[in-house]
Amino acid sequence: MAGFQLAYRGELLAGVDEVGRGPLAGDVVTAAVILDPRQPIQGLADSKQLSETRREQLAEQIREKALYWHIARASVAEIDSYNILQATLMAMARAVDGLAVEPEYVAVDGNRMPRWRYTSETVIKGDALVPAISAASILAKVCRDAEMCQFDQQYPGYGFAAHKGYGTAQHREAIAQLGPCPIHRRSFDPVRSMLAASQRQLR
Repeated sequence: MAGFQLAYRGELLAGVDEVGRGPLAGDVVTAAVILDPRQPIQGLADSKQLSETRREQLAEQIREKALYWHIARASVAEIDSYNILQATLMAMARAVDGLAVEPEYVAVDGNRMPRWRYTSETVIKGDALVPAISAASILAKVCRDAEMCQFDQQYPGYGFAAHKGYGTAQHREAIAQLGPCPIHRRSFDPVRSMLAASQRQLR
C-alpha cells in the first residue's frame, strides 16, 4: 500500500467497498469502516486475495478495533428494479449513513460513487491501496459469504456454499435443472432468459 496517498490526512476517514455485484443470486453487500490509527490492524488487503480463514480472523479484529463500522445492502428486488450499479450505489450510501459518526472524508473502491453530501474520492483498486477500504472489503465479503452458506441450507441443490452465487458451470447447471429460487436475480442471465422462455411457452 506504500506510495499511494489520499487527499485526506485526518482520522475520520471512511473506507467503502462492495461484494456481490457479479453473482446470479443474493444481495449486494457493502461496508463502511473508520479505522482507529491507534490500533493498527496488520495484514489488511483485498479480501479476494485472502484465504477464508484469514478473512474471518481479520474481520473479527476489524469489528473489535475499528472506531466505527457498518454493513448495509441492496436486496435482490432492488437489484432487479434499479440495475446492479444503482443498487450498489444505494447500498454504499446506506453503509456510510449507518455509521455512528459522520465521516469527514470517504474513500470508495472503484470509479463510481453515490451522489451524497460527503467529501469523497474514488480509488481504483482501493481495496489493495487504502487500509480502510480493505477493511470494508473484508467485512462485506465475510458477511455475504456467511449468508450464502445459510442459503445453501435453505435452498439445497444450487451449491451456494461453494460458489457464493457466482455463475459457475455448476450453478448454471443447477438453475437449468431446478429453475430459479427466490434469491436469484431475475434481471441477470441465464435466469432472465430462462424466465422469458417459460413465458413464451405459456402463450
